[in-house]
Amino acid sequence: MMKLKELESWLQDITGFENPKVKLEQYETPAHIAARMVHTMESSFGDLQGKVVADLGCGCGMLAVGTVMMGASVTFGFDIDSDALQICQENLEELEVPSIELIQTDVKLLGGDQSKFHKFFDTVVLNPPFGTKHNHGSDMEFLKVALDISKTAVYSLHKTATRSHITKKAADWGVKMQVLAQLRYDLPSTYKFHKKKSIDIEVDFIRFSHK
Repeated sequence: MMKLKELESWLQDITGFENPKVKLEQYETPAHIAARMVHTMESSFGDLQGKVVADLGCGCGMLAVGTVMMGASVTFGFDIDSDALQICQENLEELEVPSIELIQTDVKLLGGDQSKFHKFFDTVVLNPPFGTKHNHGSDMEFLKVALDISKTAVYSLHKTATRSHITKKAADWGVKMQVLAQLRYDLPSTYKFHKKKSIDIEVDFIRFSHK
């Protein structure tokens, strides 16, 4: 199994968004957070080695690449934005990463009992929109889709401030919820409306599993 420092080193070479889109809440998952997420998924739970994985809202490919480096047999990256997927494809070619399939689609359309991806993936990972500004409730919509298409486990990042709400939702949906870590997400000043150079947001790294 790849060591955490080596994994983080690889992920630091991934090119990010050229022109991030406010409406899509395009923020890059920092390499040190992504590395710890995917390393934990395999080292603590064995949820990557030889598994079929989905990355919802894959963006430039940070988490998708990490899952393959930690042993996923194939990872599907879903994103609505063609520009992000183009950057992701360039990253895959630059890093010579096989076993990643990119699909352009609205993630919110993937869920439901009739979806061809219903219970298709062993493991799903996502860093969803935090549900602010233009995307109120998007975090929960992404999470529900992830649970619909996963057989075993879903790993996701959510603002710590929403933990009680997410705990209630998990209970309503009949899934087990485990907060694995509380992280500080250093959000760089990406958009014009950001007044500070960067802002720390407390986020929970959560594992959801089907009971």
